[in-house]
Amino acid sequence: MTDLLRILPDFPLKQYTHLIPSLEKNIITTTDLLTLDAVDVAKRAQLPTLDVRRLITHVNTELQKQLGLHIDGPNQRGDNAQITSASDEGATLRSTVASLTQKWTSISTLDHDLDAALGGGMPTGYIAEITGESGAGKTQLLLTLLLSCQLPSPHGLSRSALYISTEHPLPTSRLHQLLSTHPILLNAPKPPSLSHILTLSTPDLETQDHILTYQLPVALRTRNIGLVVIDSIAANYRAEATSLSPISRRALPRPRNGPSALAARAADLARTGALLRDLARQYDCAIVVANQVADRFSPAQQHPPPLSQQQPWTSSPSEPASQAQAQNRFMHGPERDLRYGWAVHPALSLDWQQRFFTGWGNESVYTGREGDEKGKTPALGLVWANQIACRVALVKEATWLSAGVSAGATGLQGVEESAGWAPRKWRRWMRVAFAPWAEGAGVGEKGVEFEIWSGGLRAVEGEKA
Repeated sequence: MTDLLRILPDFPLKQYTHLIPSLEKNIITTTDLLTLDAVDVAKRAQLPTLDVRRLITHVNTELQKQLGLHIDGPNQRGDNAQITSASDEGATLRSTVASLTQKWTSISTLDHDLDAALGGGMPTGYIAEITGESGAGKTQLLLTLLLSCQLPSPHGLSRSALYISTEHPLPTSRLHQLLSTHPILLNAPKPPSLSHILTLSTPDLETQDHILTYQLPVALRTRNIGLVVIDSIAANYRAEATSLSPISRRALPRPRNGPSALAARAADLARTGALLRDLARQYDCAIVVANQVADRFSPAQQHPPPLSQQQPWTSSPSEPASQAQAQNRFMHGPERDLRYGWAVHPALSLDWQQRFFTGWGNESVYTGREGDEKGKTPALGLVWANQIACRVALVKEATWLSAGVSAGATGLQGVEESAGWAPRKWRRWMRVAFAPWAEGAGVGEKGVEFEIWSGGLRAVEGEKA
């Protein structure tokens, strides 16, 4: 219940002082109150069921008020309150689709094609993630956003920006190059300035938690900040597998990758995500974070065939089969689990489904060209993926040229130099893995190809894989 006042700052806790200690002792959160049955919560916390039910009703009532829903005749404790749905006469939500559309503001990448792929740019009020391997262009895109945020509409917000670094200091020399090269920045009536970019450094998790919890809200309130950039969100979590957890304030037990350490990290990520979402909505600012990636190793046979080639799925038990027979079914239909004897379709596995939210995997799965693209997985896992509203993947691939191929032609990818092929250059694509305001990359599409130049990022004309 320690998160109740964060969700509902004006909630009258004095009425429930006899319940709070037991709820906190048994680690019952506000989410538990809203999703679990009152009887289950009462048993878990060893409290009277009627008191717990009264608390749950009151919390629901206050949340409905916060959303702006009409409430008929609530009493002081919220008992027997009649909550009218938004579709009923006289019921109004705090924000409607029309009002949100009118208030929609975004920060441009200063390139028309890249903005179109993002649905207009990076919008305010949400957490967006830029992920990709080293050298893919994450920092270049973030630096462009830091400057374009200061531009007036339609390119920016006419507001300052905040850069929170966890790895390296702000590259001011590159910012000066952008200002003196990009035509939109160079010819702006009021050009952006480095003096309107605030910087903070977070060398460890404890410092990061303190800055995000205390210093960031003050900066948003007093400095008219429209963009917060965190570069990168995963660095401190990777560097400090064992440290004082910002939530529990206790040392994580060894081993470093044990269940307790992972559970504590998941709680930290959920708290950080909730905090950043609240700040983005409260101050109408865009929060853009960079994330690292790791290589994904998935056998080719784990990809299920197209639906037209799949056999009917069944969950009825059967006798265990040989390994060869099981592998044949794995390739052409449901997989037969040899330990338990029932059918498990590979499409239900995380290894197959993660391509829909990581940004990597669509190309090789649907075209059958395994090896075209090395799979990557963004750091921090599913817990962090559930905290963000948008994930943009920047993909980098090498273009290979053979000694026997003309200068204007490109050879096969993934061939060793010993075979007579040598890397010529890097090609980069930007694609949206998921976002509620933009269309993601389609089946077999790599996204919008772009290049890095002295003025930032720009799409390669006529190129969309």
